[in-house]
Amino acid sequence: MDIVTLLAFAAVSFVGIATPGPTVLLALTNGSRHGLRRAVAGMIGAVLSDFVLIGAVAIGLGALLAASEFWFSMLKWAGAAYLAFLGIMLLRSKGTIDAALNAGASVGARSTFSIGLKSFMVAATNPKGYLFFSAFLPQFIDPTQPQARQYALLALVFAALDFIIMFGYAFFGSQAVRFLKTSGALWLERACGGALLALAGSLAFYRRATA
Repeated sequence: MDIVTLLAFAAVSFVGIATPGPTVLLALTNGSRHGLRRAVAGMIGAVLSDFVLIGAVAIGLGALLAASEFWFSMLKWAGAAYLAFLGIMLLRSKGTIDAALNAGASVGARSTFSIGLKSFMVAATNPKGYLFFSAFLPQFIDPTQPQARQYALLALVFAALDFIIMFGYAFFGSQAVRFLKTSGALWLERACGGALLALAGSLAFYRRATA
């Protein structure tokens, strides 16, 4: 794969990732609630989902979802329900600014594993991600060259950009919470919760493109 193609892929991917979506909203929330160090677990979960999505597209799962209304709907409703659940949990948050600032010192029930799992599940259960990669990645694949190597390279570039951008969101959340009063910290979480609910609604009404 030539460097021009790779740079074009990176540029388009950067814009797509930086546009607020479920995983970057979770990174922002994790940074404000748990601190930057523990928010890294969520970033790792999201990066793992990138490899799952791109790997699935490489073996044809994206094409299956594009062709099958049943499997598309199953994944769509699972993803919408999970986003709605996370949104409701944030809207019902009764945390305090002190708890947010000291989140890194006490793990409690919110283990680093659960933080990573949430981010992984949000991306892995979103059928729009599979369809997006199915349409997006082939534009940068040379069919005359070994495709597995090309998909692996694109996955590494996308995952690296995803991690960097999520780190920026989490860092912003971890710093912003230090300057907010208690009510402000709660409203930050509730704003993210409302955004996740809105994304759940948009996913629920999302329709598979038909020829």
